[in-house]
Amino acid sequence: MKRFRGFVKKEFFHIFRDKRSLFILFGMPIAQILLFGFAITNEINNVEVAILDYAKDSESEKIIQKLKASDYFNIENEITNEKAIASEFKKGKIKAVLLFEKDFSKKLQTEKKATIQVITDATEPNIANTIANYTQSILLNYQNQNSSANNIGIDIQTRMLYNPELKSVFNFVPGVMTVILMLVSAMMTSISITREKELGTMEVLLVSPLKPFQVIIGKVFPYVFLSIINAIVIVSMGYFIFGMPINGSLFLLAFESILFIVTALSLGIFISTISKTQQTAMMISLMGLMLPVIILSGFIFPIASMPLPMQVMSNIIPAKWFIIIVKSIMLKGVGLQYIAKETMILVVMTTIFIGLSIKKYQTRLE
Repeated sequence: MKRFRGFVKKEFFHIFRDKRSLFILFGMPIAQILLFGFAITNEINNVEVAILDYAKDSESEKIIQKLKASDYFNIENEITNEKAIASEFKKGKIKAVLLFEKDFSKKLQTEKKATIQVITDATEPNIANTIANYTQSILLNYQNQNSSANNIGIDIQTRMLYNPELKSVFNFVPGVMTVILMLVSAMMTSISITREKELGTMEVLLVSPLKPFQVIIGKVFPYVFLSIINAIVIVSMGYFIFGMPINGSLFLLAFESILFIVTALSLGIFISTISKTQQTAMMISLMGLMLPVIILSGFIFPIASMPLPMQVMSNIIPAKWFIIIVKSIMLKGVGLQYIAKETMILVVMTTIFIGLSIKKYQTRLE
């Protein structure tokens, strides 16, 4: 028993000295609890909503103030005409528009009925449906509070843009495409390069007549090819089988897909530089990429409803920006000018990952 206690003590020392093991044992469960506890919600909060108020009278102002008092909506943007609605949706800054008809108060007083249109961006059907329901609930509450004295009625008309039938597949095709491209490109690349390092054959390759960057490009090129095939298959299935529209430029969609693939590959190369074994690379790729891609990218759960720290954290997830790009091109039919910010963010991320990877490889070869 004395020898056994000594052996157990030695194992504890090994675990406590291995910072990676401690992080996996204690860091990952904490991170997952925080992610699942705060990020996974179908509720909406602080959703950006615009107002198109043709009436600009006392009743429309009361309703706007009631909407502002709600935690669900953040109303800061006012638009002046219906032509601007599509432009605002394409910019991706708002999720819904409330349109008050002319002479709103007058119609409530004389005809006892007036119309409010709730126009939502249905590229994310669950969120659009939730926004419509919340808005209707607030408007009906306002109507009930005022109808007893004035016997008024508000006709609430809902319009869903870009996905009027609220097909969930229009949301899942871009999300699945993003997850697959990220995992194939980043995870498989990191494992492939780490395998060479673990077996010692990477050193043989790097001292060969090939330049180091040629070796790396040669290792990752097959995954570029495979990822492009995956992207084509997913988009084709979405279009031919599920009827998902491609309203934008196919050339732009192809360019953005290749850019995201390069971003994911550069991330995979970076993971390989900080990993000594395939197991470490696998753990970092699975735990560090898969969960954030699914939870913090806006694929399933609305980012605007998450706590502020997680909203900030989501900005470093490349998948978030690619999902916005794919939905904007395929469903909204936008051009590069509307997704220039997201494209530039992916370019900057790719540059950073490649720069860090080159620095790590240079350090390792000295």
